[in-house]
Amino acid sequence: MTTTAVRVTRDNRSGATHADDTARQARTLRLTISCVNRPGVTALVVGFLHARGAHVVEADQHVTEEAGSRLLLRLVFRLDSPAGTSGLAREFAGEFAGEFAAEFGGPPEVDFRLHDASKRKRVALMVSRYDHCLLDLLWRWRRGELPVDVGLVISNHLDLERQVRAFDVPYVHIPVTRSTKADAERRQLELLRGRFDLVVLARYMQVLSGSLLDRIGIPIINIHHSFLPAFAGPGPYERARQRGVKLVGATAHYVTEDLDEGPIIEQDLVRVSHRDGLEDVVRKGADIERVVLARAVTWHCEDRVLVAGNTTVVF
Repeated sequence: MTTTAVRVTRDNRSGATHADDTARQARTLRLTISCVNRPGVTALVVGFLHARGAHVVEADQHVTEEAGSRLLLRLVFRLDSPAGTSGLAREFAGEFAGEFAAEFGGPPEVDFRLHDASKRKRVALMVSRYDHCLLDLLWRWRRGELPVDVGLVISNHLDLERQVRAFDVPYVHIPVTRSTKADAERRQLELLRGRFDLVVLARYMQVLSGSLLDRIGIPIINIHHSFLPAFAGPGPYERARQRGVKLVGATAHYVTEDLDEGPIIEQDLVRVSHRDGLEDVVRKGADIERVVLARAVTWHCEDRVLVAGNTTVVF
């Protein structure tokens, strides 16, 4: 019989030093769980929290058959306790594993993450020349509308350096050519790995290699300028207009080695007509790209997106 050990992740910040291991009062925490579905699992989780005086303020769950009948659970709770997040995670791993085994006759197949809601996720943005998604994210971040800390912008062009520096965000230019791609990705890894919780491709027009994806160790979100899978690839708006479509859209998804086929987080559409010229269609497409990407980043950073196979559940 194959078993999978409990995997513990304190939060998504790789290599960060956690000050939450000191006393703190009235903390809001988020617990996300993906495990094999069994009756009573939710009761075990809530029982653990109740025993520590936690007050649950949000609770969402879903059972998916597509990924082999797994339970996806998200709980937001308040806790008055001197225990740090890392200590609570260790307690949960040990107690939950023991109770799960006693109740259901075997070790759990579970992946859970415990997040301190007061800690904003560190985000790096990557971009080429199109500015609309990048500047929209920076504007929302500056206004306090995005629950993130933007710490870096990486680009393979210099075009947007002045605009980015106006937001007081470091801008690193890493040119990419066919002959320099490997060196460029090594430099990107040096800047990103262990320092950020999320990378957002805000119209970064380069394909990331499987090697980089394997080594980076954090999620990457991409915005695609079409309603996948229709009109995938270059020039979607031109081909859409040639086909006389009445709707254009955008898709935000996690990046995997399979180009534009990662789990989809959010999609949306906007209506176009025969009266719209190509510039109108592009403008409307850019508008919906901004909105879709901002939603996806927000939901991910609020721990609302749970991946099940090649699909997602967004609570």
